Amino acid sequence: MDESIKSKKAVKRKEFSLIRSSNSSLIHEKIKSNVKSALQTLLNKYHIEGKYIGIYWPLKGEVDIRFIKEINNKKTALPSSSKNKGINYHHWSNNQLKLDSNRIPAPIGEAPIKPSDISILFVPALAIDQYGYRLGYGGGYFDRLRQNDLWSSIPSFIVISNNCISAKPLPRDKWDLPFNGWISEKGLHQIEATK
Repeated sequence: MDESIKSKKAVKRKEFSLIRSSNSSLIHEKIKSNVKSALQTLLNKYHIEGKYIGIYWPLKGEVDIRFIKEINNKKTALPSSSKNKGINYHHWSNNQLKLDSNRIPAPIGEAPIKPSDISILFVPALAIDQYGYRLGYGGGYFDRLRQNDLWSSIPSFIVISNNCISAKPLPRDKWDLPFNGWISEKGLHQIEATK
């Protein structure tokens, strides 16, 4: 990893973490409402009946989109992370969740889902830029997952507040891949062409 990019990312993580922590619950509610309305658009465009929608378990400051599990009986998948195996997605059934290696609730007892069985991914972030490049927490889990062509071909959207959408390009490493867009309190933004 380029040390200058690593340090630039660390600075941006602190900056956007502070910005995100200033968000009110009203902003989160507006984003959740926009996720609900954008979901129908995205399902019509990308979803194949019987496939999964990949979501996430919200950490502090992230928008809670777990309600997707209850919408129209769509099959949902949650990720589990492992320090050495990266991320796997699993069917989110009504069975009890267990803590993964990062102490995030996950359906670890369920078999991993193949990328070909997932039609859309929703991913959290600290920031995203206009080109779709995400700034995460530094663990590289989603970066490693999306290095696989099957995973990177899944339409993937960031759920984020508008104040964490960077007008300037975020620092990026050669392995960083752009996402297809984001959903904020201003609605769904799809990126048609990425740089």
